[in-house]
Amino acid sequence: MSNEILEDASKCFACGPNNPIGLKINYTLDNQNRCVGYFEANENHVGYENTVHGGIIFTTLDDVMANVLYLNQIKAYTAKCDIRYRQPLKTKQKIKLIGWIVSEKRRLVTLKGEAILCNNHKVIADCEAKFMLVE
Repeated sequence: MSNEILEDASKCFACGPNNPIGLKINYTLDNQNRCVGYFEANENHVGYENTVHGGIIFTTLDDVMANVLYLNQIKAYTAKCDIRYRQPLKTKQKIKLIGWIVSEKRRLVTLKGEAILCNNHKVIADCEAKFMLVE
């Protein structure tokens, strides 16, 4: 694995540190090659009252899975993603995001992701996605 950056993602809406309106999620790989990050939504991320918009939750899960590949220097894009929302996420609730590879077949990689409340470990949402490798 190279220490080079695959390509500049500093303006990524989910993880880019240089995106002024981005979520600024910092991801790392753990010792099981799972991608892990943390996120706490605020009042700018709501759908109604203090409930986080489902699109924001989807974005965090899509990005944690994408970063499993990105942090391993693999370029790919989301081809399909199925998400299941388990319970609402409120603002100021911190979630742990985990993404991992399930299988690889030719140019298609299947990944799974979970968003878990940090305070009680309940699953907010989980998903499975297929990513197409870029040649």
